[in-house]
Amino acid sequence: MSARAASSRALRVALLLLVALAGCVPRLEKPELAVLGVSLEHGTLFEQHLKVHMHVRNPNRRALAVKALEYRLEVGAEQLAHGTSMQSFTVPALGESEFDLGVTTDMAGALLSILGSHAEALDYHLVGKVTLSEGLALTIPFDQHGTFRLR
Repeated sequence: MSARAASSRALRVALLLLVALAGCVPRLEKPELAVLGVSLEHGTLFEQHLKVHMHVRNPNRRALAVKALEYRLEVGAEQLAHGTSMQSFTVPALGESEFDLGVTTDMAGALLSILGSHAEALDYHLVGKVTLSEGLALTIPFDQHGTFRLR
C-alpha cells in the first residue's frame, strides 16, 4: 500500500470514528429559566442594585453543575441589565432550583418606568448562556420570554 493510500485510509477511518463518536455524545436540552420577581435592594439616581429571583428547570437526565451564567435581561422594551454571574450551583437531573441574581444597573429612567408601572405583571426577555463546570457540552444557550411581578 502506498503512503498516499495509507494516509487516505487513515483519514477515512478518523472521519468514521468522529461521526460515530458524535452520535454517542449526549446532547443537552436547554434549561428553562424564568424570572420570578425583581426587587430593589438599594440605589441612587445613578446606580441601582436589584435582586432578580430566578427559577431554573433541568429537562436533562443528568445534573447540571453551573459554573457561570451570562445574561441580558430586558423588561418591556428596555434593557434592564446584562452581565455574568459567577455564582455556582447545581440543578438536579430532571429537577428544579431557585437562585438570586444580583444585578447592578445604571438605567434610572428604565428602572423608574418599570417600578412606576401599575401593571399586575411585566413582560421580560432573558437571553444568554449557562457555562457548566463539567461534561462535554460546556455551554448551553437559553432564550426565554415570560412575565413576573414586582416585589
